[in-house]
Amino acid sequence: MVSEHAAQVLVASNRGPVSYTLREDGSLAAKRGGGGLVSGLSAIGRDADSLWVCSALGDGDREAVRRGTSTAGVRMLDIDAGVHADAYNGIANSVLWFVHHMLYQTPLEPAFDAEFRRQWAAYETYNRAFADALAAEAAPGAAVLVQDYHLCLVPGMLRELRPDLRIGHFTHTPWAPVDYFRLLPDDIARQLVSGLLGADRVAFLTRRWADAFVACAVDVLGAEALEGTAVGVHGLGADAEFLRERAHQEDVNEWLVRLRERVGDGRKTIVRVDRTELSKNIARGLLAYRQLLADRPEWRGRVVHVAFAYPSRQDLAVYREYTAAVRRLADEINAEYGRDDWQPVLMELDDDFARSLAAYRMADVALVNPIRDGMNLVAKEVPVVSDEGCALVLSREAGAYEELGGDAIVVNPYDVMATAEALRAALTMEPGERAERTKRLAAAATALPPATWFLAQLSALTAD
Repeated sequence: MVSEHAAQVLVASNRGPVSYTLREDGSLAAKRGGGGLVSGLSAIGRDADSLWVCSALGDGDREAVRRGTSTAGVRMLDIDAGVHADAYNGIANSVLWFVHHMLYQTPLEPAFDAEFRRQWAAYETYNRAFADALAAEAAPGAAVLVQDYHLCLVPGMLRELRPDLRIGHFTHTPWAPVDYFRLLPDDIARQLVSGLLGADRVAFLTRRWADAFVACAVDVLGAEALEGTAVGVHGLGADAEFLRERAHQEDVNEWLVRLRERVGDGRKTIVRVDRTELSKNIARGLLAYRQLLADRPEWRGRVVHVAFAYPSRQDLAVYREYTAAVRRLADEINAEYGRDDWQPVLMELDDDFARSLAAYRMADVALVNPIRDGMNLVAKEVPVVSDEGCALVLSREAGAYEELGGDAIVVNPYDVMATAEALRAALTMEPGERAERTKRLAAAATALPPATWFLAQLSALTAD
């Protein structure tokens, strides 16, 4: 049965635009999120009949659902916490993320055993809950934009329930090449591809990821399976207006003063800001910096690596271990090369957006060297807010390479020696060249800001 308040434009994602926390007095506090989808839904106008379907992620969210607390334009699903944990951590983050980022140590993993099958059933249940909710909430002929690898099965499930809808799916991660994708059991590979091909249109951040999906679809189901589904590319850009305004607010200015004091007068900075996500390659970045100090002693005391590595997915043991390893490596470099008046690595593990923006502004070099990344907005954000211009050292495996590679110093993310040399080249780049490259990087980085990116998807879906 379709809701009497059926929506014309719907977004579905694991995380929604609002979250709730439970105060000590039992009341609920709501916090609004940001990002491209929030900007995009806002861009279609207040009069648009839209709805965001998302999952309740914590106790506060679940209590809000139980109490009937709601935010206009949002439907939060109270899916069983155990089902969510198995679908989100067991499958989405521990299988699909690992496949698409090619992170498995294949002599030992993966092993698709009975536990995997149990968790896969939870992933199916989780996707079914979204499909049912979207089917109930969508007006006849409505446009539905399903987001990311958490919800790969939704398009196919929703198509069976509501063949009248215009269904799109956007993947924010890379897509694995055929040989790696086929690590998955054959029936699971078929389910994932056919689930996505239930959409009228699937889209990706770069042509490379789109082509990889097409290759997998052909290999798994045959070329005829793609008939009826368009494949598009929308390279999410940085929000220049927001970043430039936010980067000059008082809290950022205060952090800028404090960071400059900690770095020291006259020293250059190599800045990275990342989550401690396995694919971000923080450890090899530190190894490259250590190699620079070893090979180029003239840089000792003259450069500081400002490395902000914010904890990610700490409920998974492999992520906790990785975070600890990154911390140890930074400590080793400081112990080996540090002096009373110079700390080679300035590392912080607690998230602070204002501090990150201050680091962006002071960066002489931005280091973005992921093993594999769907896009990487840090590579786009730093040139936008840099005070004096920065040199970008960029992995060829980042989605951003497609747009920014021409003005970056491009590296193989596994090659520590070459990355060390790239850091040296970036530190010694002439100011004029650095300024010109920064201008071009900023222009490319902001070509498709979040609201435009979202509206482009919606327009393409309804036009196809």
